[in-house]
Amino acid sequence: MATIHHTTLIPTKLELLAGWLPTRPWYRATGRPPELARAGGFRLDDPDGEVGIEFMVVTDGRYGDDVTSYLVPMTYRGSALADDDGGLIGTTEHGVLGRRWVYDGTRDAVLVTQLAALVQGKAQAQAQSESDTPDLTVLTRPPATTALTPSAFTVTGDGPEGTDLTLTDGAAGALAIRVHRVLSRAAGKVADEGSVTARWRLPDGTQVRGVVATSG
Repeated sequence: MATIHHTTLIPTKLELLAGWLPTRPWYRATGRPPELARAGGFRLDDPDGEVGIEFMVVTDGRYGDDVTSYLVPMTYRGSALADDDGGLIGTTEHGVLGRRWVYDGTRDAVLVTQLAALVQGKAQAQAQSESDTPDLTVLTRPPATTALTPSAFTVTGDGPEGTDLTLTDGAAGALAIRVHRVLSRAAGKVADEGSVTARWRLPDGTQVRGVVATSG
């Protein structure tokens, strides 16, 4: 289980994301600088205990229809990835752990492997800000037929709605996962098979739920 350190980050995660989000193909440009707020999210555990894995939801904007909710999966590492393909969001100084390299998690095999376990019902989401605490509000409806432990993955698309991943294993099995980047509320709809839903808050305090990942 990951240990959550309540300490300083310089720059903060939101400061890193304020510069990075507008460069993404799924960012909804507003004509103003991002007005980001932490709105929710969850974590997954790295079985080796080396890499921090967080799925952060941030909102951009303050009022009504001006608000967009984004899902940003991130990994936190103690050193740079040797084979980084442009996934680096930035570096930050952690008050306990020192310098951390922050990556777009859809480009990091550790996060992608644990995401595959989550969508297949084989991993438990963890609370975003508490150690050793399952987050039971994150709900998974696994796909009906796929049972895959990935050995490789590729990013097959990064479009206006999300990031598409294709995961493969040594037995020629494959699993497609979409990470939903621009989040929409489910409005009471029961999630389909192969989906993960989570909760977050809007700037007015309203709690909402929506799909954060789908697989098939």
